[in-house]
Amino acid sequence: MIIAIIDFRTAATDRPAALAQFDVEGDRVRAMPGNIAFRVYAAREDDTAVAVVHEWDDEASLAGYLKSDSFARFGEVIRPMMIGAPVSRRFRADLLETVA
Repeated sequence: MIIAIIDFRTAATDRPAALAQFDVEGDRVRAMPGNIAFRVYAAREDDTAVAVVHEWDDEASLAGYLKSDSFARFGEVIRPMMIGAPVSRRFRADLLETVA
């Protein structure tokens, strides 16, 4: 499994528009082959911070997302709103268990 975590900031006035773009594209991303989860979080303690967490079956699935129209639209719409460079971390992980 691949887990990707992206942290970025926008101006407080731009964050609602950035979050709205994730709402527009989110269902498309979740429907992509190999997607396990795609979650977007607006920080409660900082009105400029956004975090995105996604999980993918494998590196090929993540690569498909990175080549997708949804990923391109995120770049076109959200990147101009960003204050500074985003920080993206990717992890290889093994699921130990799912506890319900």
